[in-house]
Amino acid sequence: MNENEGEFDARSEIEALKIAQATQVAAMAGAQATLAAVDAGSAATSAAVHAGTWSTMVAGAGGLVAGLFLGMAIVSARND
Repeated sequence: MNENEGEFDARSEIEALKIAQATQVAAMAGAQATLAAVDAGSAATSAAVHAGTWSTMVAGAGGLVAGLFLGMAIVSARND
């Protein structure tokens, strides 16, 4: 093996290491972006569930109150 072959092997190995390092950095950035998206999705889902629960409770309470008054009106109309 002459000196030029050794230099070529070292250069190609350095290039391979650069590519591997860049790939690792890109994979880590992708993983972090995915984690951030999952966290944001989780927070949005939690907020939507919370809002849905409250709106269901409010609608149910409104229906209950309307039903009570309607029931009282029906009973009152029957007794007249």
